Amino acid sequence: MDLQTLYYILAAVLVVIGIVGTVLPALPGLPLVFVGMALAAWASDFEKVGWVTLVVLGLLTALSLGIDFLATAMGAKRVGASKLALIGSVIGTFAGLAFGLVGVFVGPFVGALIGELIHTRELSKATQVGIGTWVGIIVGTVLKFGLAFAMVGLFALAWFF
Repeated sequence: MDLQTLYYILAAVLVVIGIVGTVLPALPGLPLVFVGMALAAWASDFEKVGWVTLVVLGLLTALSLGIDFLATAMGAKRVGASKLALIGSVIGTFAGLAFGLVGVFVGPFVGALIGELIHTRELSKATQVGIGTWVGIIVGTVLKFGLAFAMVGLFALAWFF
């Protein structure tokens, strides 16, 4: 196997892991997709995918990083979350990583719930904030997943046409 083939295989693995990472926050999803695509472009000496396409893919990657933070914050703010709930959501996200896939989805909810309970001491309000935060995370994940496939489609268009 020649070195170029090895680069293409590594690039494909990075893209697949990146797509999985759009759902699992423990993995830097779209940055991995971008690195895989950049590696494939580099392996072909940028003959099939040029700099313009890579810049657009890089901008989409940067957009995805903003989506992570904005979707969660907007979901929480929409239901009137306090700053403590937002901080709790971030802490819950990281703490949830220790509990695997379930923790990834439950952690932000529990963190926002606890943060809002500390702030308002109202269980119904805290539950509403926790759910709003969780919905924001789900919306962000769906947007990132769609963005990942848009990036793959753009890359494929540049590669084959």
